[in-house]
Amino acid sequence: MSIGNSPDGNFPEDARPFDGDRDDARASDRLSIGRTLQQARIAAGLTVDDVSNATRVRVAIVHAIEQDDFAPCGGDVYARGHLRTLARAVHLDPAPLLERYAAEHGGRPAPTPAAPLFEAERIRPERRGPNWTAAMVAAIVAVIGFVGFTVVKGTGGGDGTKTQVAEGSTPTTSKHASPKPKNSKPADQKPEPSDSAIAAAPRDKVTVQVSAVDGRSWIAAKDHNGRTLFDGLLKKGDSQTFQDKEKIDLVLGDAGAVQLYVNGKKIQDDFRPGAVERLTYTKGDPVTG
Repeated sequence: MSIGNSPDGNFPEDARPFDGDRDDARASDRLSIGRTLQQARIAAGLTVDDVSNATRVRVAIVHAIEQDDFAPCGGDVYARGHLRTLARAVHLDPAPLLERYAAEHGGRPAPTPAAPLFEAERIRPERRGPNWTAAMVAAIVAVIGFVGFTVVKGTGGGDGTKTQVAEGSTPTTSKHASPKPKNSKPADQKPEPSDSAIAAAPRDKVTVQVSAVDGRSWIAAKDHNGRTLFDGLLKKGDSQTFQDKEKIDLVLGDAGAVQLYVNGKKIQDDFRPGAVERLTYTKGDPVTG
């Protein structure tokens, strides 16, 4: 019995090549474009995220190309560009892949609408420089506001007695009358109301004048709606006049340091120094004064 080839030239049954081996060899020669890129990436020890970061091609597009799905690329031109970029990233020569793509998808790419060459370029926004025009406009407005404030503050100073008015209708301004030589009074006596203060008290409103004559005092004033007319510190020699059609609510931080004129009449209450007083005046006040 012969162990070698049979007389008819056929191999023995055990010596025949296995058909599955030939199929695997053919399958390795027929790797798709996406499968070729995927195996090269794995051989290079790279992940999909590594390739995406290196090429700026989105992760979803890398996955699609490795699955031979070129639709997310947006056209043949973009697909060829992505293939060239990915092949270089995984250390492959892009020319054979591009030739296979041309053979499988047509020799010439179809025209595509105008768009960025690679979708990945949209990942990083374009940096813009500072808006110098807006900064210059803001600086000019600030300078103009400072100059206007300085001018108003400079023209507000006067003769030593500062008078301000806050009320709901027409403001009035009054100054303490200088003592007459014939009726000179001791320095510690409070000044009498001037003719202008009395004239500034219309009958259809309540008018309250607060003057800091013996020191400084914190003052708060509100109208009949509860709206704040003044809330601050009166220095010695300063005065404030308030008007409202119904009533004026006052809070005096140091009632002994101020003198009140209500509807043109001097309030004779003996307020103690340092005492806090809460007062309300209407059009009919004071009954006597």
